[in-house]
Amino acid sequence: MSIGALDATAAYGRVLGLGGGTSPGTKIGGGEAAGGFGSMVEEMVTGTAQQLRAAEHASAQQVAGQGDLIDVVTAIGAAEQALDTMVAVRDRVVSAYSEIMRMQI
Repeated sequence: MSIGALDATAAYGRVLGLGGGTSPGTKIGGGEAAGGFGSMVEEMVTGTAQQLRAAEHASAQQVAGQGDLIDVVTAIGAAEQALDTMVAVRDRVVSAYSEIMRMQI
């Protein structure tokens, strides 16, 4: 899977909950400035872990006979999408790091 610059920007905006047009580091609603890349990655990992736990909980409820199959499928789909996004961003960061390390000074 390949992730382009626009895809990465859109994912970054979704993770920060900015929507369109707001660049990282700008003031949001008069509050503190948005965090840097590290906080974005931390939020992405935390969100993905929460989605995976929700999918696991929905699956356990279904096995116990208390959940709805549609809820399980939806939760698993959301968790899969979050994990795919996180892996794609990780791959792009590793690729960028490799390029930077190959640069001559």
